[in-house]
Amino acid sequence: MTWLPSLLLLLVLVLHRPAAAFHVPASKPASSSKAPKSTTILRSASTSTSFDYSMVKGTVDSLPDPSPVDPTYDVFCNRELNMNSLAAIGFDMDYTLAQYHVPEFDNLAFDGAKQKLVDMGYPEEVLGFTYDPSRWIRGLIIDIKRGNFLKIDKHKYTRVAYHGSQEMSSEARKALYAQTFNKKDSFGESFYINMDTLFQIVDAELYSQLIDLKDNNEFEFLDGKTYEEMYRDARACVDLCHRDGVIKDEVARNPAKYVVKDPNMVPMLKQYKEKGIKVFLVTNSLWTYTQDVMSFLVDPEDTESGDWTDLFDLIIVGSCKPAFLVDPRRDLFRVDKASGQLTNTDGVYEIAALNPNGATKFLEQGNVFQNGNFNQLAAMLDLDGKAITGEQILYVGDHLYSDVLRSKRTLGWRTALIVPELEEEMKTSESQKETNEEIMKLRKLRETISVKANALRLLPSNQENDEQLETLLDSDRKIKEALVDIVGSHHKAYNPIWGQLFKAGYEDSRFAYYTANYACLYMTKASNLRYVSDQRAFRTFSNPLPHNSATE
Repeated sequence: MTWLPSLLLLLVLVLHRPAAAFHVPASKPASSSKAPKSTTILRSASTSTSFDYSMVKGTVDSLPDPSPVDPTYDVFCNRELNMNSLAAIGFDMDYTLAQYHVPEFDNLAFDGAKQKLVDMGYPEEVLGFTYDPSRWIRGLIIDIKRGNFLKIDKHKYTRVAYHGSQEMSSEARKALYAQTFNKKDSFGESFYINMDTLFQIVDAELYSQLIDLKDNNEFEFLDGKTYEEMYRDARACVDLCHRDGVIKDEVARNPAKYVVKDPNMVPMLKQYKEKGIKVFLVTNSLWTYTQDVMSFLVDPEDTESGDWTDLFDLIIVGSCKPAFLVDPRRDLFRVDKASGQLTNTDGVYEIAALNPNGATKFLEQGNVFQNGNFNQLAAMLDLDGKAITGEQILYVGDHLYSDVLRSKRTLGWRTALIVPELEEEMKTSESQKETNEEIMKLRKLRETISVKANALRLLPSNQENDEQLETLLDSDRKIKEALVDIVGSHHKAYNPIWGQLFKAGYEDSRFAYYTANYACLYMTKASNLRYVSDQRAFRTFSNPLPHNSATE
């Protein structure tokens, strides 16, 4: 690609324009005669308020940077949020407060499900499947009707598709998915499964290998199974592993092998509780498993009583999200922490009967519950005799649909999405910075060529214009070929099959679209909130639309 340097030089010459001055002029440098430095005085158009921008900026810049400096500890903002407006912060447990060692934790479900499939009549060869989580990312769509895995962009266009472990050709992918992708209901049918949580990576890996086994046409049992039936069987077996003790009993025996102990989690929870913010836990895990995991994460000396539940104002286990967030008819049970026994209760009516301070009196009888619904939670999160509203609640979870989208759409809660895989994604982006810049340069050069070629096409056809047009088109073909190699390498740096979590081709991925639209905040782990005070104000800075850059 010896022609590339010349083309890049052409890019510089074509695109170079004087840098636009910042709207607040910088201070002029001091002269050798030590003349007074000029200052920038900003005045409001509607008030008499003014201040010296340069002085304020200099004072701010002189202060030490906040810790931690590692950007993977940062909290990223999609929607403006003032922490001072919050009355309560809620947390999910699995993959939120509790992170898991991979592949050790996933192998419990994977190996357990393999045995259950064989017990159902699947070939013994299933027991030879091995688990490789590096082949998967969140945000994919599983077409269980056809046995395909799809990565789509924010416009619902399928960028990458695999059948089992085999990549589909561009022709096959477009024939199946490119004709109807822009319809409003596309990918909304029941045979499309969204991979919105890390738990589903086990499902995907198991299902993918079952597809390959079926396609080999060696087993009569599999010939009688549709792709959808195989997915349903695999999903049922994995789900049963979560319910029958295959996973939870092993985690209880050896939690350190499977659960990541985060030293910042307890200080983070205490930080908000001490500031008077209600802190609650809503998890789909049942009491026994929640007790095992949280007792490992919280040391006895972390609370005065030695009981981890004291870190929370109230705890709801077995919540069955998203039903908890949308169904107001679900019954509430109080959990006896010692025995796990359940007793009927009704938060809303009992709290009303106990008024004044009904919620406080109600929780003094026990603050651990099972099942229930959002109305009962709101009644228990009483603030000076008034139930807390949706805008006063921040809920932190890892499930894009059940934790974030549903709580935002239905209840108007403020939301924070936990993206553990973002930590590695950010490190890869840093190492790929030069490659990404090269890709952007070449893409901008192709755009310039397109603009120039368009202008030539509008001119009368003659030998000179035609030759110039052909030269441009030939250069464009060469750049396109170069980009195929460069982008392919860049793509595989993140994941060898699916590429970046937040990108699909040059567009934002489906995962990025829903994160941006429904997660007010997102971060690598919940304990990142330890570095966020109860007075922190998060602000957004919008990306310019294409017409804005045309006037710069």
